[in-house]
Amino acid sequence: MSRSASSRANRRGEAPPSPEPLPAPAVDSHTHLDIAVGGEDRQPTDAEVDAEIAAAVAVGVPRLVQVGVDVGSSQWSAALAARHPNVLAAVAVHPNEAGAGAATDDALAEIDRLAALPRVRAVGETGLDRFRTGPEGWAAQEASFRAHIRIAKERGVALVIHDRDAHGEILRVLDDEGAPEHTVFHCFSGDAVFAKACVERGYVLSFAGTLTFGNAGYLREAAALTPVEQLLVETDSPFLTPVPHRGRPNASRLVPLTVRALAEVTGVEIAQLCAALTANAERVFGPWEGEPISCSAEAAGRF
Repeated sequence: MSRSASSRANRRGEAPPSPEPLPAPAVDSHTHLDIAVGGEDRQPTDAEVDAEIAAAVAVGVPRLVQVGVDVGSSQWSAALAARHPNVLAAVAVHPNEAGAGAATDDALAEIDRLAALPRVRAVGETGLDRFRTGPEGWAAQEASFRAHIRIAKERGVALVIHDRDAHGEILRVLDDEGAPEHTVFHCFSGDAVFAKACVERGYVLSFAGTLTFGNAGYLREAAALTPVEQLLVETDSPFLTPVPHRGRPNASRLVPLTVRALAEVTGVEIAQLCAALTANAERVFGPWEGEPISCSAEAAGRF
C-alpha cells in the first residue's frame, strides 16, 4: 500500500481485540508499523511501536517484516530493524510513488544503500499498479520496477512485489529481467491460473486478510493449489483487515485470523502450517537472530 493512499480510510473505529494465540509461532511477512501506529501525520514513538510488536508476540507472531514505501519510510524501516530483534526490513519506492516521479536517481541510490544494511533483507514493495496510477505514469513505474529488481539481485536480497491489475505485465518484466532467487508476491491478488504461473516460476505467494473476504473465492482457490513451501502470510497493516474485523484498523497481532483461514483452505494442520510459514520466511528473508522480545502484561493489556 502506498503512503500516498489514504490510511484514514483503513483506520475506522476502534482497534479490534487480539484473537486466540496460535499454537506455534508464525510470521507477519509484510507490515507498515509506521502507518499503523503513527498514521499519516506523525511518526510513532519507540514505546508505541514496541508495544504493538509485543502484542503480536503475545499471540504467537514474534517475527515481522517492516516495509518501506518511499525513501523516508524505508529509512525508518531500516532503523527499526537495526534496533529491534523481532523485525527485519524491506525498502523501496512504491510503484504509485514511482509513477508520480518519486523514483529519482537519488532516491534509487538511497534504496540501494539501505538494501546493503545487515537487517534489510528485501527490496520492496515494488512492482506495477494499473489501478491507482494512470497510463501517464506506467513507463516510470516500469523503469523503477526494473531498477529495484536489479538492486535486489546485486544486494542478494529478496524482492517483494506489489501487483495491482498488472499480472501479465509483472510476469513480463520478471521474465525479461530475471527474478531474484527469492521473489514474493505481496498480498497475492490473482486467481488460480495466475497462481499456477507464479508457482511454476518458483515465486512465493503471500496471502493477506483478503483471503477471508466473502467475495474472495478465487484467492482461496489460488491458495489451495500453492505448495505449502511457497506460502507466506501477512497483514499489510493497517490495511486489509481480516474478517470479522474488516474495515477496522489492522495489526500484526491479527495474523492468527489469516493463518487459521489458510489452514482451512489448504487442509494443513495449523501447527504444521505455522512451522512451514516460519521456515519459508526464514528461507526468503534470512534469520531474524537474537532472542525475540517477549510481551509484557502491560503491553498486552492494551489490546
